[in-house]
Amino acid sequence: MRHLQRRHLIAAAAATLLVTSAPAAAETLYVTAGRLIDGVTDEVRTGHCITVEGERIKEVAPCGKAPDGARVIDWSAYTVLPGLIDLHTHLADLGQSADLAAPMKASPAETALVGARNARVTLDAGFTSVRDVGTYRGLTDVTLRNAIERGDVPGPRMWVAGAYLTIPGGGGELNGVVPNDQLPADMRLGVAATPEEAAAKTTYLLDHGADFIKTIATGAVLAIGTEPGAPELTPEQLRAIVKVAHARGKRVTAHAHGAIGIRNAIEAGVDSIEHASLADEATLRLAKQHGTWLAMDIYNGDYIDDIGTKEGWPAEYLRKNRETTDAQRAAFKRAVELQVNIGFATDAGVYPHGLNARQFAYMVRYGMTPMQAIQSATGRAAEEMGRTDIGVLVPGRYADMVAVKADPLTDIRALEKIDHVMKGGVLIR
Repeated sequence: MRHLQRRHLIAAAAATLLVTSAPAAAETLYVTAGRLIDGVTDEVRTGHCITVEGERIKEVAPCGKAPDGARVIDWSAYTVLPGLIDLHTHLADLGQSADLAAPMKASPAETALVGARNARVTLDAGFTSVRDVGTYRGLTDVTLRNAIERGDVPGPRMWVAGAYLTIPGGGGELNGVVPNDQLPADMRLGVAATPEEAAAKTTYLLDHGADFIKTIATGAVLAIGTEPGAPELTPEQLRAIVKVAHARGKRVTAHAHGAIGIRNAIEAGVDSIEHASLADEATLRLAKQHGTWLAMDIYNGDYIDDIGTKEGWPAEYLRKNRETTDAQRAAFKRAVELQVNIGFATDAGVYPHGLNARQFAYMVRYGMTPMQAIQSATGRAAEEMGRTDIGVLVPGRYADMVAVKADPLTDIRALEKIDHVMKGGVLIR
């Protein structure tokens, strides 16, 4: 049955390759917004219109006469906000299941086809940009990103890590299937045992198209034989990675659940921390002091516990998930209180792509206002990535925007059903 499902998935993914994203025509659009949230200020403007020329926003101003020859897009009955950004996705991967060997069974080509399907679903859900933080099949994410940029495949703008930088047998390895030294070479592109190897692997990934570097500073919930609280990459390895990446103007993020691993990564100079599940008070204050961003996937735990239990995921996974879920949410709440930098990050791929917006309700439940949650996935997310071309509805940025009939400031779950999506001046739906 699983083989049949995979065949159907490949067929569906291949079909998306036939739906090309035509480059934005050099036309002028005039978008009328009922309510406008710009992604950076707390103001909600009414009666404003957005003029788009080609891929970019030209003007945001009170509505008047549409420019001569402009095509009017009437979103006057909707709340309009920037295209959403997810800072922690895994598009170029098969998705989580009970089958530990699934990533190895799928060829790089099959993985890319599945990634094409994931990309389309993510874009349809209103996420016009993603930071894709790793794939078992190294550099498959680079291939997918390039296909989207060429217009071969519809999908969000992607910034990709290329592979996980991890110690042998660490949280970034496919453990428990075959001896790790028998894994395919493209599944071990980021395995490093020394600081010198870590620096060399960083150079390799950047030379082969990675936009940033993803390190594994602690064990993982969803990796056999590793513990989330245990440090993995050493401080010396982390510093070597950061030195190489920063010298080339690239950012570094660290998968880190445990407090010691988080501190090692922050002190090494990483730009952001993924998960931060077991962060204590001192660690959160250290993140605040250094301006380090946190990307905390606080929806994910419920999905893993529910579906993972029903589908028979490894007992080790379920145990570690239970040990980290509530702790992570408590840490998130405290981080909000301390005003630590927080970006919107879901770990989509562990749960089905396209459901990314389920995270918003959890962020509000655990301390954010609806506006703060929205900004974490728009202007703040762009800031975390160092991008000045996405995330905010202001002149000069890409015309990436979404529209929802309901008011997300009244009910944040309105973002779980986006009515209209535009990317780079092209109406997706």
